[in-house]
Amino acid sequence: MTGKQFYDWQTRGGTNDVMRLVDCLEKADIVWCAIGGVAVNHWAKQPMVTQDVDLVVASDVIQQTVAILEKAGFRSERFPWSINFTGQSAVSIQLSTEDFYHEFPSRAVPADVHGILLRVASLDDTLKGKIKAWSEPERRQSKRIKDLADIARLVEAHPHLAAQLPDPLKRHFQSS
Repeated sequence: MTGKQFYDWQTRGGTNDVMRLVDCLEKADIVWCAIGGVAVNHWAKQPMVTQDVDLVVASDVIQQTVAILEKAGFRSERFPWSINFTGQSAVSIQLSTEDFYHEFPSRAVPADVHGILLRVASLDDTLKGKIKAWSEPERRQSKRIKDLADIARLVEAHPHLAAQLPDPLKRHFQSS
């Protein structure tokens, strides 16, 4: 089974939605990148399946991006921090509207994640995003634990990143 087939099986057809998303963004020449678990999967030694595709675009093209994705058949729902899209699969697409991430696309790199070609946040930006997510006290404990695991996966694959961890996180990596 290929990575793409495995991802498709885990997301009930998510490969088509993700590839359609990428196609829409690329055809519109929108500068974008995947963040979160998808980016971690690119930088870590072993990928893990995630049904979320978190991404960011420059703030001046958010509304254009929404219009393009809605025209392509994605349904949208707005939140204070994101615009979420659903297609025909179990994949949840979340377009972050937080200012923190808006420079990430300018440093994005091309990547093959689960056999799907896309753009992901740089290694440093991926770590910064995961640290930010882990640091949010209102975030559900299960999400914070996953963020910690993602940070661990990044540090295991790239040990030099341990020096960039804030003190509250360093205690989790003392024995590493």
